[in-house]
Amino acid sequence: MNRLVVVSNRVPLPSAGARAGGLAVALDGLMEKRGGLWFGWSGRIAANVAGGQPALSGIEQAAGIDYATIDLTQDEHDRYYNNFSNGVLWPLLHTMPELMKFDRRDAKVYREVNYRLAVSLQPLLRPSDVIWVHDYHLMPLAAALRERGVKNPIGFFLHIPFAAPDVLAAAPEVAALVRDLLAADLLGFQTDNDVANFAAAAQSLAGATRLSGQALQFGGRRVKLGVFPVEIEAQKFAMMAGRNAFGTTGERLRRSLDGQKLILGVDRLDPTKGLLQRLDGLECLFEKHPDWIRRATVLQIAAESRKDVGSYQQLRAALDAKAGSMNADLGEPDWQPLRMVSRNVDRAEVAGYMRLAAVGLVTPLRDGMNLVAKEFVAAQEPDDPGVLVLSRFAGAARQLDAALLVNPHDPDAMADAIDTALRMDLADRRARWRSLWDAIADRTPALWGRSFLASLMRASQPVVNKPAKPAEAAPTSPPRLTLVEPTAAVGGRRG
Repeated sequence: MNRLVVVSNRVPLPSAGARAGGLAVALDGLMEKRGGLWFGWSGRIAANVAGGQPALSGIEQAAGIDYATIDLTQDEHDRYYNNFSNGVLWPLLHTMPELMKFDRRDAKVYREVNYRLAVSLQPLLRPSDVIWVHDYHLMPLAAALRERGVKNPIGFFLHIPFAAPDVLAAAPEVAALVRDLLAADLLGFQTDNDVANFAAAAQSLAGATRLSGQALQFGGRRVKLGVFPVEIEAQKFAMMAGRNAFGTTGERLRRSLDGQKLILGVDRLDPTKGLLQRLDGLECLFEKHPDWIRRATVLQIAAESRKDVGSYQQLRAALDAKAGSMNADLGEPDWQPLRMVSRNVDRAEVAGYMRLAAVGLVTPLRDGMNLVAKEFVAAQEPDDPGVLVLSRFAGAARQLDAALLVNPHDPDAMADAIDTALRMDLADRRARWRSLWDAIADRTPALWGRSFLASLMRASQPVVNKPAKPAEAAPTSPPRLTLVEPTAAVGGRRG
């Protein structure tokens, strides 16, 4: 069986402890079965790179998997990671080019780090290895490996959205990055819209030719495109939510509500998550529907991230000011409309909070998938479920269309949707939850990974010239399994 080589910006080193990240959950089982190598940045900053030569900072082993890493210098971290990956590509690919700050020196270091990764990885590769590269930090890597003569099957998966060509044109480097991506055999995306945007960009910016069956031709090579929405362990999350809703922290939150309905948001503090727009919608809710004053309250968990990026610092300041203003204007001595938490909260605790919530707010301005939406569905008590209010611009909206879909830029519509969710009768809530649960219950991260790898192996096979016929479409979801629904917890919770 082919060994799987995973390349990601950060490597979940066994020595670092907890491995709750979605990518680790999805791929550990596959790598243990095949034998695997996980390669990327260690997370450490080195004083310098000796002699400018690429070098491994270390190799660890655990459960049949090798973990090989390199360190970054401070300049590389600033320019490759903060400035270009997160200061240019992240906002650009989320269709927010107004937040990017392009500097050619950052783009140069971004390419240099990817080249150094390729040089360090190549000696570790075996002829039968299958290489799977992840996310926007590593868009040039497949081309850098091909340039060094690597002929192994290479797949690339983008975890965030892919913007339309006219948006991408705002960054001078992007046309070259599109060409670099075409060095892979399979390019995977979260939604069909992302596939369409990439295909259009490959044609207009790189000169690729569109083929049938979600494929492109470029430089004499055939590149397959596919839709592979990332999944969660819904059954396991449901059990974790049931345990923690009635644990210490869950009970403490329940007592503090004192019969009020809980409206819950859980996000990273990020400009793409629409947090300021969400607060506008919540403020509008209490102004348009004042009967919810004292009868409902909002808990917004917005864990701070990327503190070194200017747009994130500005967002934190604006969010603090908006939250303070909202509580001052609408609050009363014994009631506040909004509770803000800007630190990381344990995932198990969050699962319990989700089970207690009457409404889950997931309203990003744009998101590749947004697994919080799927987690909220999994966390619900089947006999008395909460209602998901979901941005139509989240990738998850394609699967979770039984949620109340909203435009996050429209505070009145958001307020009305939350009001509808709070007033929804039990039969409607149960019917909507059932439809949402059916969309996620039989899909798992492991099946997602196997689906991608099976498509990669097919895509990397030589194309035999035969009479034309429709090409096999890339799978949009893994095979269906039968899983049990979450067990109902004892006791009511909706207030």
